[in-house]
Amino acid sequence: MTGPLLERDRTRAQLAAEAERARSGSGRLVLLQGASGTGLTSVLETAARDAEDMGLRVLWARCSPEDTGTPLSTVLQLLGPVTDFTDLAADDDRGSAARLWRLLRAHAAEGPLLLAVDDVHRADAASRRWLREAVRRIDRLPVLIVVSERSQYDIEARPPGLAHSLPRSLVRTHTIEPLGDTAATELVRAAFPAAGPHWTAECARAGAGSPMLLHALLHDLGGPRPPGPAAAVPPLPDTCAALYPGSYPAAVSWWLNSAGAATAEVARCLAALEEAWSRQPHGADGTREARGSRTGRAVGVRVGTDVAGILAEAAGADPARAAGWLTAMTRIGLLRPDPAGRPRFAHRLLRDAVLTGWPTSRREAAHRVAAETMLRRGERAEAVAAHLLRTRGVGLPWALRVLRDAATAAVHDTRPGDAAGYLRRALDEPLSDERRQQLLTELGSLEYASADGAVAIARLAEAQHLPAAPRDRVRAAVALGTALVGRGEVTTALEVLRRTEDGLDGHPGLTRTVQTATALLADSDLATRQETYRRLCESGVHAPELVGTASRALLVRYEATAGLISAGEAMTRVRALLAQPSDPLAEPFLLGTAAAVAEWADELDEAERLVDRGLVGQHPALLHPMEHALLNTRADIAAARGDVARLIAVRDDGADVGARAHGGPSNRDAHVLMALVHTGRFVEAARLADAFDLSRAPESWELNRFLYARGVQRMAAGDPAGALHDFLECGRRQTAREVLSPVVTPWRTAVAQCRLALGAGQEALALATEELRLARVWNTPRTVGRALRVLGTATGGRRGLHLAEEAVEVLRDAPADAGMELVEALIAQGRQLLAAGERGQARDRLREAAALAERKGGLRLLTLAEQALREGGVRVPAAARTGSGALTGSERRIAELAAAGRTNTEIADLLHVARRTVETHLTSTYRKLGIRRRPELPAALSPARPRPSAAGNRPEGDRAP
Repeated sequence: MTGPLLERDRTRAQLAAEAERARSGSGRLVLLQGASGTGLTSVLETAARDAEDMGLRVLWARCSPEDTGTPLSTVLQLLGPVTDFTDLAADDDRGSAARLWRLLRAHAAEGPLLLAVDDVHRADAASRRWLREAVRRIDRLPVLIVVSERSQYDIEARPPGLAHSLPRSLVRTHTIEPLGDTAATELVRAAFPAAGPHWTAECARAGAGSPMLLHALLHDLGGPRPPGPAAAVPPLPDTCAALYPGSYPAAVSWWLNSAGAATAEVARCLAALEEAWSRQPHGADGTREARGSRTGRAVGVRVGTDVAGILAEAAGADPARAAGWLTAMTRIGLLRPDPAGRPRFAHRLLRDAVLTGWPTSRREAAHRVAAETMLRRGERAEAVAAHLLRTRGVGLPWALRVLRDAATAAVHDTRPGDAAGYLRRALDEPLSDERRQQLLTELGSLEYASADGAVAIARLAEAQHLPAAPRDRVRAAVALGTALVGRGEVTTALEVLRRTEDGLDGHPGLTRTVQTATALLADSDLATRQETYRRLCESGVHAPELVGTASRALLVRYEATAGLISAGEAMTRVRALLAQPSDPLAEPFLLGTAAAVAEWADELDEAERLVDRGLVGQHPALLHPMEHALLNTRADIAAARGDVARLIAVRDDGADVGARAHGGPSNRDAHVLMALVHTGRFVEAARLADAFDLSRAPESWELNRFLYARGVQRMAAGDPAGALHDFLECGRRQTAREVLSPVVTPWRTAVAQCRLALGAGQEALALATEELRLARVWNTPRTVGRALRVLGTATGGRRGLHLAEEAVEVLRDAPADAGMELVEALIAQGRQLLAAGERGQARDRLREAAALAERKGGLRLLTLAEQALREGGVRVPAAARTGSGALTGSERRIAELAAAGRTNTEIADLLHVARRTVETHLTSTYRKLGIRRRPELPAALSPARPRPSAAGNRPEGDRAP
């Protein structure tokens, strides 16, 4: 492939000067050196044309490996067919050389000559000796010899070049450098004028500084295409198989062949190893990540690793020569260092072309040697496993160990897809039935976490049918049951658990664990749930020894939601159960259930400790229903504390994959929806509320929670009728599940508020009265205060004022985390005081509510409090509630520390405050500054930057009145 000669003007001018010198009777050798494909032949051809234009006669010779067996074949080709020389004898090199020299002098006598020899490194030995001797004699002849010689570094060292023994005064050497980015871009744009900058840069990289490769690629891309503007620039494929007619891979193959078998082997081994590197996560192998980033790709060997040594072992080459080759190829542009400092081929197409035609068996052998070498040198498990992924079963114990260690590392780095890939490969190694069962259970769990539910269930079902120890059978059954319930197959899940339970004779502890799992997973089916808890209750009365501690904790949870016991009694019983010894397999059920009860009881610190214990105790690669439950309780705790930032941050948490597997909303979706409403982000809230088709969502308590949250969103959007529908449907479903207590979803008070908005005061009064009765059974300030507030509004008059005042008093005694409930109670009391004509006291309550709402980041409640103040005749100042000027002293101090890179824990330690206080202040700061992320703090706090108001940063529909 030839094309425009770019970046060669200087060489061309120097060659013209040498030709002019030869015309004057003084000859010389010009040696054009460069790597294969850099355009040596094109430069030589251009020099010959220029010489002809200057009046020189040009004699050509192109050397090839086929000619090396014939002495002086290159010189004979150069000087042309000579009749007198048909009797040249192979054993008469000296005499033949002399006669050829006389012929050259005869040619020179006729006029100035240019002898052009292409690829002189391939010439036969006799011709090379003749050329060297000729160079020593032409300094007084009008003869210019211009030769091209490949000077690329190869694994097998080549013999000295043509000019090695010649005096420097007789030789002018010109090194032809690879094309620069500017010239490569110019060539691409000449072929494809409509190409964009990214496409052009990609093509240039694939050319790797080689005019030969770039012209070949452009030729392939310029093949037959459908007409029309859309086809003017073809897509750049990922593999050479998509290139037609295949000039590019053919050019790469020619380059490899010209470099020799040893160099080609090293190049192909590097391409194979690079494929494995591309699978590795950034940081999983000990490389240093870029500051501020958590994950990335394309790192497989530590920066300090001897890549050349590994490559040499894989290819069977000399390590020193391999290191030199890597340096040389990087110098000419075929290789480029990646962010970790390792050499890589300049483009994926180049790498693919290098691998084209290389047998799979040879690739696998290279990866196996690389894996063994890296393991011996102490590389990280994932770096070694990346190579094992590209081999079939090794059949040695170390391979299985490495793959399992790599899976563990990926799980801890929250990359279940990568971990599953390692375990899939581990199944190719020789395994006992028991070990295979364990691997299949872990693999199925990881595939489920990677949103591959159907495959996961198949893996777990296979594990169920393999012989294994009783504990391993229970683990597999619990994992399979969890996966089936996640896909809506509750009946099948419970049947799996029952079959497992029937096979556990003689293992009462494991039997109780399966019974607990059955009770928990039965929550998704109303009829089964009722029957399961009925049997548990009967067993608890008549045969308590058959009910394990975890199942008894589930009974406490059931009685709490059914409105049968108080928070104090529930916590007493739960703490007693926690003090008892429990089986490790059953402990997650106990901890998760106890954490949920503690959160309902407003024992939030204790609940958080239980959640942390439960999550730490989870097997990182085993699917378990309590992991999802514990994460839900963590979200419940954040909501109870008003930690809006954390709730919104988990909106895209991959841990919700299981909940979304069958299309329903999750508990955390519900919390996020309410958090968006709470912070006045109404447009985002409406978008999330409409994101699910609830008519097709399967029955679950999470669906009920989302119905309640959507009712809150609709009520805030001014749609009390729509909100009423959602609250009533939530209540119907909760009642069917025997969840009567307002501790989970206070739907009765919500319905009462809708009824009041729609003018149905008597119905509202009845609902609020029933809610207060149930709230007093549970008897926590949060539930009782909420019920008193709504009942006071529904009652009205002096009695209503008394109830409103009681609500405020009860909530003042509640934990500080119940602050938003107190805000609502203060607003309700303030409005009732306004209606009663007690404006002074009303203003005090409403001002307190506004201050507390602003401190908590509750923009919606702040707006309601200010609206009530205006109705009471108070002129609310338009002082900035946004921008850096709106920050309190504490907020600014904490924000500045956070902007300086301090963590929340460090800030709390420095200022001697609780970490929750830091989080609350930062949430308020983000709202006032109109930002969402910590990295935006430094710019937002800068006095030189004007900051828009929070309303100005929201879409039009989000602006508060």
